[in-house]
Amino acid sequence: MSIALVLLTLLFPSRPIFSAALPSTVAHLSPRTVAFVSAPLVPKRLPRRLPTYTVTATIYEPDPRQTDSEPFITADNSRIRRKHSSKDRWMALSRDLLKKWGGDFDYGDSVLVTGISPKLDGVYVIHDTMNRRHRHCMDILAAKWEHLDEMWKGVKIMKVEPRWRAS
Repeated sequence: MSIALVLLTLLFPSRPIFSAALPSTVAHLSPRTVAFVSAPLVPKRLPRRLPTYTVTATIYEPDPRQTDSEPFITADNSRIRRKHSSKDRWMALSRDLLKKWGGDFDYGDSVLVTGISPKLDGVYVIHDTMNRRHRHCMDILAAKWEHLDEMWKGVKIMKVEPRWRAS
């Protein structure tokens, strides 16, 4: 016997267990047949329709003239790779659209973007914030060597709900 088991036995002695007979009503129960009825079909719930916003989209590059003194660090402290491109699918939103300032979006949210071009439409992740002078705008992170257009009006953005989220 281990020392711990001896100590536990001394500290917590076992109590006598009294066995009681079952009441006569319980002892004489006989099984009965149960009919299973199928539950009514519940209609499938339609997915919640998320709000769509119409914004102006622009391109930005991690350049101190377009950002701040640390252009390769975003507002949510993510680091932009030195050899990045628009294929990274990162974006910045104007402050009026971010939760921190009363909007519906937050850093790390996935956003479906449509209305730019077939090459640039798709799902982007919010990592940055635009200057406070901008309203209803978004910036797509791109590299200097891509030479993309500079501005698109009437672009639609909608938050994409994650299929699952780690806890």
